[in-house]
Amino acid sequence: MTYNYHRLANGIRIIHKPVNSAVSHIGLVVNTGTRDEEKTESGIAHFIEHVIFKGTHKRNTYQVLSYLENIGGDLNAYTTKEETFFYASVLNDYIPRALELLTDIVFNSTFVQKDLDTEKEVVIEEIQLCKDTPSEWIFDEFENMLFAGHSLGTNILGTVKSVKQITREKILNFTDRTYNTDQIVLAVVGNIELKRLIKLANFYLADIKENIRQFQRPIFKDFIAQQKHIKIRSNQTHAIMGSVLPAYDETKNQIATLLLNILGGQGLNSRLNMAVREKKGYVYNIEANYAPMSDIGLFTIYIGCDNKNLDKCFSLISKELDKLKRQKLGTLQLHRAHKQLIGQMYITYESNLTEMLSIGKNNLIFDTVEPIESISKKIEKISSEELIDLSNEIFDENNFSRLILGK
Repeated sequence: MTYNYHRLANGIRIIHKPVNSAVSHIGLVVNTGTRDEEKTESGIAHFIEHVIFKGTHKRNTYQVLSYLENIGGDLNAYTTKEETFFYASVLNDYIPRALELLTDIVFNSTFVQKDLDTEKEVVIEEIQLCKDTPSEWIFDEFENMLFAGHSLGTNILGTVKSVKQITREKILNFTDRTYNTDQIVLAVVGNIELKRLIKLANFYLADIKENIRQFQRPIFKDFIAQQKHIKIRSNQTHAIMGSVLPAYDETKNQIATLLLNILGGQGLNSRLNMAVREKKGYVYNIEANYAPMSDIGLFTIYIGCDNKNLDKCFSLISKELDKLKRQKLGTLQLHRAHKQLIGQMYITYESNLTEMLSIGKNNLIFDTVEPIESISKKIEKISSEELIDLSNEIFDENNFSRLILGK
């Protein structure tokens, strides 16, 4: 698996993978998200993701939305704590069309006040929808609690109050400060030669004025374990627990990813799914996740259950954590764990769209992308000793924060 790299004179990077497919995927990823907002800008990164489709200097809303949809293409975007991604999927003949549109909306949006006012109502509805979905809302609330007082501790959607206070001036100030050319990557997975892609990128992006980032993100340091119970009306009780991990090198990240996959990953044979759902029937959904960020890692364990079974679930989770701290995986168990994670990775990368989004983000952070074959070999080298060492390092429940939504 080979990736091609190029850098334009203004600092915008290109990562490209040629594939023999009828469909190509093109994205512009910007290294800015919720954690780059000032206190008076809560929710603005996500709001920009919405209003950037409302019109440019040469297109109105209908023209933006129809330009690719009229030829069967797809235009989309998302925002996280650390990046904003704008991307399109089109038949190969329309790659120039997609790249031109992405350039237009990212760098030439007008942010007309009447459009801002309309979209505020849309985002407020999105906030209300999230609050009506406790299984989603709890993750936001947990991060708000965990990172309280830090820019990581603000909701991606913002609040109803903060969204209402967003102005055109605030949007322009935010994009001027954070949409830096040295923090933008053009990612393409499609049926196009690198030489032609570079020619297109120069045509559409080379005139963008160089804008080098002038700030550094504040690093989160002061983790304090917290316990919180929010009373809500719900047929289920939702609970999440977890902790912040200090910044790790890539090897430690891979060990953590494998460890959390064994504990409660997407496989139905995960430790938690077998112990809590399959054997006891206490939950419909139970999962463990590890999310590495640029300076820290975050691991979480989530359950949704009847309130009468909550303490039983906690007890079973504690037992599984204790087993991982005390009992080394046998040779066959370790081999299966390796193969399971590697298989999941390959299945994920079977989607060219998913791969485009992944390599765009990784090139943004690391300035290169490690091929999946190389990552697989590193996973296969992770030992039982490394897993048990990391389990003892991070699975100290005295250092867990815990949030409960329910009666």
